[in-house]
Amino acid sequence: MLECLTKINWKKVGLFASGTLFGTAGIKVLASDDAKKVYTNCTAAVLRAKETVMNTVTTVQENAEDIYEGAKQINEERAEAKVAAEFAAEAEEEETEETTEDSEAETTEAEETAEEK
Repeated sequence: MLECLTKINWKKVGLFASGTLFGTAGIKVLASDDAKKVYTNCTAAVLRAKETVMNTVTTVQENAEDIYEGAKQINEERAEAKVAAEFAAEAEEEETEETTEDSEAETTEAEETAEEK
């Protein structure tokens, strides 16, 4: 009988017994009222942090919306300015064409008058 006791690895048995003891004590510690207070305080801190983060996110979203609206306004103004510039260029071309036609007509009239004389 003593032979089987010598074959047992007492180090492993001791580790198993210690683990069981600490595990049982750990469960009691984790389920205690003090531990519940710690859990409650940690949860409350997380909720406060969440509220702060959500307020920051809301502020950033509002600023992003303002920036987006400003960018849209700038693009609209540029588009209007481009259309106005194109319109002005077309009007200038038409005036140039009319002036050229008037000059050609005057030249033709001057030539006809010169031929008559």
